Amino acid sequence: MDGFKAFLMRGNVIDLAVAVVVGAAFTGVVNSIVKGLINPVVGAFGTKDLEKYHSCLQAPCETNAAGEVVKGIPIFWGTVLSAVLTFLITAAVVYFLMVLPMSRYLARKAAKEQREEEEQADKESAEIALLREIRDELVAQRGSRSGT
Repeated sequence: MDGFKAFLMRGNVIDLAVAVVVGAAFTGVVNSIVKGLINPVVGAFGTKDLEKYHSCLQAPCETNAAGEVVKGIPIFWGTVLSAVLTFLITAAVVYFLMVLPMSRYLARKAAKEQREEEEQADKESAEIALLREIRDELVAQRGSRSGT
């Protein structure tokens, strides 16, 4: 039980839970953008509902009053197009609002740490040179006392 409790209390599990909740909420936003903005733009050239776009693999396709195909083999490529647009919008938002800023932040942080390490190495190098000078001076003083 202790191991399970430790697993649940790790930050990764909580971060993952938050990501799932935010992702679910974000899906609703993306779907509303596709239905409210993308579909009407596409609708200017045809029907407003992308899912109504289809081709007939085996002609002729006949539909009933509800819009369901009763004869023929339809290929609903509009549904696929809608899903692809939803995916692309989601991926673009995630990339530009989350991934890109985080990678820039991490790059700046790494550059800062690199500069700090170089400055520390320079300080240590100067200290080592000073200590060598002191050592050499002490050796020279000890040598001059022994010689007299």
